[in-house]
Amino acid sequence: MNLKHIRQILKDTDYVRTGGSAEELRAAEYLKAEAEKMGAAAWLEPFPVQMAAVRSASLTADGVEIPCLGYRNCGSGEIEAPFLYLPSQDPVSLKLAKGKIVMIDGGLRHFGYQDLCDSGALGFITYNGNVDFPDRDIDDKELRGFVAEGRKTLAVNIHAKDAPKLVKLRPKTVKIAVDEEEFEGESRNVVAEIPGKRDEWIVLTAHYDSVPLSRGAYDNMSGCIGLLEVMDKLRGTAPHEYGLRFVFCGSEERGLLGSKAYTAAHEEDLKKVALNVNIDMIGTVMGKFIACVSAEEALVSFIKYFAVQRGWQIDARGGVYSSDSTPFADHGVPALSFARSAPSGQSNIHCRYDTMALLSDEQLRDDGDFVSAFTSFMADAAECPVSRTIPDKIREDLDKYLNRKR
Repeated sequence: MNLKHIRQILKDTDYVRTGGSAEELRAAEYLKAEAEKMGAAAWLEPFPVQMAAVRSASLTADGVEIPCLGYRNCGSGEIEAPFLYLPSQDPVSLKLAKGKIVMIDGGLRHFGYQDLCDSGALGFITYNGNVDFPDRDIDDKELRGFVAEGRKTLAVNIHAKDAPKLVKLRPKTVKIAVDEEEFEGESRNVVAEIPGKRDEWIVLTAHYDSVPLSRGAYDNMSGCIGLLEVMDKLRGTAPHEYGLRFVFCGSEERGLLGSKAYTAAHEEDLKKVALNVNIDMIGTVMGKFIACVSAEEALVSFIKYFAVQRGWQIDARGGVYSSDSTPFADHGVPALSFARSAPSGQSNIHCRYDTMALLSDEQLRDDGDFVSAFTSFMADAAECPVSRTIPDKIREDLDKYLNRKR
């Protein structure tokens, strides 16, 4: 793709597109049309997602109102209880939570949430943002199904600037009220194919949804542009030995829901997948190019050698990456994620500051060219050299990441 085309895609998708929303569907149809322009067969694969519309939410501390947003999918109701700020969740701290509404640092994560519920916490307050930034944006959060596991507890989110004010206030009680409508909605994956000489595939993935506050240029329309760049480069030399399947994943920001849905629906087809290549956040003006490999250590070494041969700087390691490569690895498919990791202070994601200004059109093209060259090498192999064995250490990391083990 030329630089003008790259910039046009960024402009055309410069809007919030949360999982399950009408805007996400708009982006899905746009990416499907882009793939079809390149001659690829493309279609949408819908999957169900839990949705909620919060009608109202409030937080009061000894009668003083604190601006907040209610967690989607936390249920409806009203509770009043003593307030507790709990920066740690060690055994002593957990004993303090019984009968309290608890404010924690960070979000509601699986084991922390379950431990606090077991300890008798009655409700939750979280916060987001930065006390040094000018905005007062409050993130629209949800109590994810795999976090709650059916245990719904009222929760609200406030801004970081109000969190210390709440602690200093030392309220005797706080009151949370949430009123919401919960329903089943629909997200979708966008799938496109360039068939190969054999019925075996390399699957490339990138998510196209964003979080509620973000237009998601860096995270992750940049990765979608990377997929389109690979598609554009490799269509001219098709058919390759292996077919190329491109999956633009929906609802990644809600817990990898799109890639989880794809791998669950295509479990038999995954036996024909030699490799998953995921692209999540590339093309920033600043930062280093990285690869995180959920496969045999030999692939880490090969990626380093391949990059050196091309004069390309890379930081490659083995591990589990928090993106759509993870469900593939969990299903036994060798997987890796490519990204350009921007240094602290040079980029911000999951907020209003994730915009086109973070990205370089030239760097997006160059990053896409490297992924294209790597994919072409694997797609043209007489036999994909990557073992389908997932190392024990990676499996252990997958168990931890997917909340099967602490």
